[in-house]
Amino acid sequence: MNRPKFYIYLPIFFALVLILGVLIGSTFSLSSNLGGGGITVDASNKYNKIEEILKYIDQEYVDTVNNKKLIESTITSMLQTLDPHSAYISADELAADNEPLQGNFEGIGVEFNIVSDTISVIDAIQGGPAERVGIMAGDRIVKVEGKQVAGIKITNKMVMEKLKGPGGTKVKVSVARRRKPGLIDFTITRGTIPIYSVDVAYMVAPQTGYIKITRFAATTYDEYMAAFKKLKAKGMQNLIIDLRQNGGGYLNTATSIADEFLDKGKEILYTEGKARPRKDYKATSTGGFETGKLIVLIDDGSASASEILSGALQDNDRATIVGRRSFGKGLVQEQSEFSDGSAMRLTIARYYTPSGRCIQKPYNGNIEEYYSEEYDRYKNGELENADSIKNGNSQKYKTLSGRIVYGGGGITPDVFVPLDTTGRSRYLTEVLYNGIVNDFAFEYADKQRSTLKSYTPESFNANFEITTALLNEFADYAAKGGVKRNDVQMKQSETILKNQLKSLIARNIWNNDGFYPVYQSQDNVLKKAVELMK
Repeated sequence: MNRPKFYIYLPIFFALVLILGVLIGSTFSLSSNLGGGGITVDASNKYNKIEEILKYIDQEYVDTVNNKKLIESTITSMLQTLDPHSAYISADELAADNEPLQGNFEGIGVEFNIVSDTISVIDAIQGGPAERVGIMAGDRIVKVEGKQVAGIKITNKMVMEKLKGPGGTKVKVSVARRRKPGLIDFTITRGTIPIYSVDVAYMVAPQTGYIKITRFAATTYDEYMAAFKKLKAKGMQNLIIDLRQNGGGYLNTATSIADEFLDKGKEILYTEGKARPRKDYKATSTGGFETGKLIVLIDDGSASASEILSGALQDNDRATIVGRRSFGKGLVQEQSEFSDGSAMRLTIARYYTPSGRCIQKPYNGNIEEYYSEEYDRYKNGELENADSIKNGNSQKYKTLSGRIVYGGGGITPDVFVPLDTTGRSRYLTEVLYNGIVNDFAFEYADKQRSTLKSYTPESFNANFEITTALLNEFADYAAKGGVKRNDVQMKQSETILKNQLKSLIARNIWNNDGFYPVYQSQDNVLKKAVELMK
């Protein structure tokens, strides 16, 4: 379920999607009998009432009714009265909803931004269909199937509709390329494109590795193991796992990764529901990192499977949890598919951390209020002061060594790091959330691509500087984009603005391998974790 962040005006935060945990269930079919006349409810069958009401509305309502829409909205409302994570997904939405968890989709294989109302290729995925035919970073897609797609107020959704499609089908695109006259035509045969859930893995300090996991998908465990082996080969002895803004995913993926850190027989979690007897998940064979120093980073966007992993490691005294209180989703869903291709995710159990905590936050039936609780944390000062945390601290539990941990709404970190609000300004907010920083970084990187590629990500991070001249060039660019220059506020936000520009320029050349080391040089949570490793 997609929910917006309610404090998106905080410049450093990116609005991310919480992808909540699912388990695959059995197949159901849905049928309606709309024949007959008037309402006649069989009192012996209490489940006929909804069907009879829908039948009566269809027959007698003053206007024509869209039965499909009415049934779907009824199901949605009914599930929302149960809990905030039971949900109905239409057939149209189901495939797109499952793609990030399956770890792939079918399309042409490009990462893009919309810059100046034009589809601009940031990267053609290596080995993907677009890269194989010659699409390059910096190309502007001007036409698709001969129809203009530039300068038409195109949206991300429109781009996906035009470029995604079943594997084996073809799509014709015409691109504009810097220093090349006219348009270049390509015919691309769509194929399977991987969606990676490990964003980046690098050595953040001598002997300390860093791995960022964005979701727990079908491919995540294999991705994690590949990243872990790469860092071990570089001399890693300590490890930081970043689960910030990781909205969850598959339960078995989270338990498989937890197994890598825990001794055989240690409890990872258990689940239990009215119709589901208690089921324990325990560590099995010897994992790859059971003794080294381990730190896990969390925040209010860490949910579901992220909380399973961090809770298991905290309760077993295996890792230090650093950051801010997690989201608070302690419910397990089972997915059941209907004959029309739609699906229902029904909560069938609660999960409990090894100490017995259920960290599900309260729900009063108001789903908007439930999700706006994240904004309430900011408003109440919780993101800046650990003493303001309100998660039912009366619910006390003990870890294996006897340390106190808390239930009642999310995982409370062992080491709290407040939100850094220094350097904020209205000017910074406007240039970030109008996309001007992103657009300028793309255009600069595209113009200077050959020069920038003479760097490595490491040498770029160490030596490239956002100069005063370049910052002034950006201010002129922003003014043309509708954000008036403000020297006082620019000075106030200079450190953040330079970091944003430099990290986004790096992303346009080296993707995440370039972006994160630069961006995280201003990351106080990661800095604290590195400090704790010492």
